[in-house]
Amino acid sequence: MSTFPNLRLNRLRRTAGIRAMFDLEIPSPAKWCWPTFVVPGQQIKEEIASMPGQFRYSPDQLLPAVEAVVKQGIGSILLFGQTDQPKDNGGSQAWCDHGAVQQAIRLIKREFPQLTVISDVCLCAYTDHGHCAPLRSDGSLDNDLACECLARTALSHAAAGADIVAPSAMMDGQVAAIRSALAENEFHHTLLMAYSTKFASACYGPFRDAEGSAPQLRPGMPSDRKGYQASYANARNALMESVLDETEGADILMVKPALFYLDMIQKVREQTLLPVAAYNVSGEYSMLIATAERGWGDLDELVRESTMGIVRSGADLIISYWASQYQRFFGTR
Repeated sequence: MSTFPNLRLNRLRRTAGIRAMFDLEIPSPAKWCWPTFVVPGQQIKEEIASMPGQFRYSPDQLLPAVEAVVKQGIGSILLFGQTDQPKDNGGSQAWCDHGAVQQAIRLIKREFPQLTVISDVCLCAYTDHGHCAPLRSDGSLDNDLACECLARTALSHAAAGADIVAPSAMMDGQVAAIRSALAENEFHHTLLMAYSTKFASACYGPFRDAEGSAPQLRPGMPSDRKGYQASYANARNALMESVLDETEGADILMVKPALFYLDMIQKVREQTLLPVAAYNVSGEYSMLIATAERGWGDLDELVRESTMGIVRSGADLIISYWASQYQRFFGTR
């Protein structure tokens, strides 16, 4: 290879036009998914204090927000739900036919049939203790009963019209249980996106604020989710989750969070031929806003640069709260 002075890398960077010839591009909006929050009721649109620019919507108020996203060309939406009914140990409101998520799926598919609707399948926002599984009498998690509850929840979402169900509880065997339930009920076309490499991260705080899903502090009960979410210090164990989810029937694998785990996105990408999604989570979203608000960086540049990191890592689908503002950050400039 030639060296300086014959080789001058600045020649490839000299003008915007030259840089554009060789730089990667931000994926089109079709490759993006907007995660959002739906709550029971009507005429509700509440800004989430810890996630500026993001809201909790009742199903009727979600439709105008979805329309704005569709107009930008965003390819999919990921729904998280809540309940106003009494919560119980098993989170039974998660599979209620008239739940906020189920209502929202029906409305969205009626008004925007071309939009791909993904539903989060978990129990934590519906249990009275905030964990992703029912608890036994001694306070331990009942993994196998959780899989049954998650399968029921996924079926209710598929019946409502969800294109993709996405179990996030991190229970062993959850993908197999859901895939079996979908097949037995002839939902053969419903895709399953596994939160296959989901870490016990400190970046979920704003999300738990938005969902009201933080674990409760009770004697004998786990105070966090480190017993079932992947440890960020054990990469091999985390990667095994993706291998197992693929063998259990997942159609799409996910790494969550994204920015703190770019190496893991790359590793998952290298070990599978399935599509790989990266979830740019709430804490990663809010930290950039907080940085910009303090005058420590330009938000537009922070968003574009951090997103390019996810692109370089090999993600096929970007799940990000920035998706609702795609034209601002990634439109023609």
